[in-house]
Amino acid sequence: MRLSQAFMRTLRETPSEAETPGYQYLLRAGYIRQLASGVFSYLPLARRSLNKIETILKQEMEAIGGQEMSMPVIHPADLWKETGRWYKIDAELGRFKDRANRDMVLAMTHEEVIADLVRREIRSYRQLPQLLYHIQTKWRDDPRPRAGLIRLREFTMKDSYSLDANWEGLDRQYRNHYQAYFNSFRRCGLDVIAVAADVGMMGGVMSHEFMVLLPIGEDTLIICDQCGYAANRQIARFKKRPLPPELPEPLEKIATPGCKTIEALAEFLKIKPSQTAKAVFLIADITSEGSVETKQNFIFAIVRGDMEVNETKLANLIKARSLRPATEEEIRQVGAEPGYASPVGLERAQSTLPCLIVVDELIPLSTNLVSGANQAGFHLLNVNYGRDYQADLVGDITAAQQGDQCSACESPLKAARGVEVGNIFKLGTFYSQAMGCYFRDEDRQEKPVIMGSYGIGVDRLLGCIAETYHDEKGLTLPISVAPYHVHLVVLPGRGAKTSSTEPDAVGVAETLYSQMRAAGVEVLYDDREETPGVKFNDADLIGLPLRLTVGERSLQQGGVELKLRTAAERELHPLDSIIPRLQQEIKALHEAIQRRVQPVDFPEG
Repeated sequence: MRLSQAFMRTLRETPSEAETPGYQYLLRAGYIRQLASGVFSYLPLARRSLNKIETILKQEMEAIGGQEMSMPVIHPADLWKETGRWYKIDAELGRFKDRANRDMVLAMTHEEVIADLVRREIRSYRQLPQLLYHIQTKWRDDPRPRAGLIRLREFTMKDSYSLDANWEGLDRQYRNHYQAYFNSFRRCGLDVIAVAADVGMMGGVMSHEFMVLLPIGEDTLIICDQCGYAANRQIARFKKRPLPPELPEPLEKIATPGCKTIEALAEFLKIKPSQTAKAVFLIADITSEGSVETKQNFIFAIVRGDMEVNETKLANLIKARSLRPATEEEIRQVGAEPGYASPVGLERAQSTLPCLIVVDELIPLSTNLVSGANQAGFHLLNVNYGRDYQADLVGDITAAQQGDQCSACESPLKAARGVEVGNIFKLGTFYSQAMGCYFRDEDRQEKPVIMGSYGIGVDRLLGCIAETYHDEKGLTLPISVAPYHVHLVVLPGRGAKTSSTEPDAVGVAETLYSQMRAAGVEVLYDDREETPGVKFNDADLIGLPLRLTVGERSLQQGGVELKLRTAAERELHPLDSIIPRLQQEIKALHEAIQRRVQPVDFPEG
């Protein structure tokens, strides 16, 4: 492609909306342009990279038996109502009505559609197993789009769906995807870790997320370097240590002026935060079992003062559709006092909302804690669960933190930030039973199809590659996903030729451009009338793996200059053998990427 004809423009200044390096370079190098919040146009450079990513994904899917298909972006809402997700998913689900006033959905994912196809097409165990996949546009009305392609509202996903007659078949397909995903990401140049994750709105019995460790990541990962345990903080387990046992002491009310936080309270009483009870107040939208109606509940959650409430664990325990912080007015309506709240003597009957008291599993094992007194400026000493109050639910609702002990090997856990680029789910019979996806087994018994769902964010993958592969000058893209292999730069002479024997840089560059294309070398040819500085800066910004410079000075010295984007040195190479040398370099770069693809161990348990 000739750069003079390319539909792109490089930017000298960093756009104000670009808050991360990779996003800045994708904008400045002319790969993408923002249309609206979380919605982007992909210009030709980005489209070529996305095509290469999609090719890798298709190859890996077909290697494990995947069959490509296409499913619509627009779904009848009736399908989503059958599974209940129409009622469970909040404003992120794109809803609208067609001209016949029917409820419709913009695809966020395609489990309902695949299930509808399964109940129409699958009749017998002889038709199983199956693995279907597609690459399709999705819409999620995310309230906080950020970091360019990392968090989008309109995005592209590779979805695959496994269909099996038994759980052993699902296990095989899940493990196949686990390896295929590592292969895919490594072929794109990314190192990922797989972490156990919450099944969330997808439902099912197991999930893993594939994470790129990046400081811009919104997910916190909890990792044990000793035994290899890794999980999203949303569900991470850790070893909880109760306080040393004590005999319960009598309840005592004391003045604690100005002590509205755990830190202030512990400092005032000269105790450890672990000797206090922390209260967290939330409003939950809860859908009752077998109902489509959602009701609000006031949640009074209690954890030990040295710990934090994990909202995902809490939401799963109480089966909440969503959670939000309670206002001070709502807190007072249940008889509690903000900053001094206590479950002791709580007058829940006066609340306009049903009030659930939920305590962490460590609270019943902790004696003589300090809790609020539901009176400003006062706390209670020696609060004991069971004697002084009861909870509606007891469970694990605390978040793992850096330094906590691993539940498996008791080594210290570490926290890291990550960006999710893929996920896999064992859906089991969640959708097949909801939508009537049954088959006849060998004994002619009706059985639900056992399903799995597996996704990779294509645009987010490109965003993570840009965040991983850049330097202070621009992008440094891997050969497997770079839009072109070679950036060809021509530097014409400044003056008129004095001799017909002087090298003609433009003529040589034109010849090389034709030869490279004929040899299958993907080349971006900078034939613009710009200064060398502008051309070199743009080459660094665009970030192709190889740069070939044709200038009259280098031709006079006997060749052309070859440079790797990631190397400082330039090599003068004879003109008559430059095409084979380029092919050799391209092959070596591809082989280096391929060597990253190795078998991985599947985590048991």
